[in-house]
Amino acid sequence: MPRENAEPTLHAPYGPLPEGGTVRTMTRWGTPVMHRPQAPVAQYDDDLRALAADMVATMYAADGVGLAACQIGVDRALFVFDCPDDDGERWVGLVCNPVVTLPEGKDRRLDEDEEGCLSFPGAFVDCARPDWARVDGTGLDGEPVTFEGSGLIARCLQHETDHTLGTVFADRISAKARKKLEKAQARTADDFPPDWPVRGNASA
Repeated sequence: MPRENAEPTLHAPYGPLPEGGTVRTMTRWGTPVMHRPQAPVAQYDDDLRALAADMVATMYAADGVGLAACQIGVDRALFVFDCPDDDGERWVGLVCNPVVTLPEGKDRRLDEDEEGCLSFPGAFVDCARPDWARVDGTGLDGEPVTFEGSGLIARCLQHETDHTLGTVFADRISAKARKKLEKAQARTADDFPPDWPVRGNASA
């Protein structure tokens, strides 16, 4: 997901995100890896840490608040994020094999707000999602991790978990909204060359 302009207080309950990674080219919608459930993380090793570091570097280069492994072409159920919540608190984390929990019944309220995706850059459209979410999974060393919140982080946790299940947010909107999204992306396509964000974009 793309980042908004905000610098809230930082919370990293399970430690900082891995550093020293290499920025990779963003994988776009339509690539098969984006549209199938991702392989579970089974090995917690140096290769996983290196992948996570590349994901972090790519997320920040693309000015995003979250990034899943499939978005750099890797079939692995893993995402990283650096995202503010509804209270202006900034949360940083990494989740392997995420499982999302959403409100039900009278506690379920939908937040219909703009959503975008780094794998379909430059386009935003309203997408209704529950206004609170919790994600449980594991961290880089296999330890249990849990993140929850409302506002943008709720949307981010849902969006990134969807990626690990082979779902892009356009799958959750109407055909009319998807056409609007596609037109918006076409208008900005020149700003995001095929190797973006390795080379940056024309509007930067």
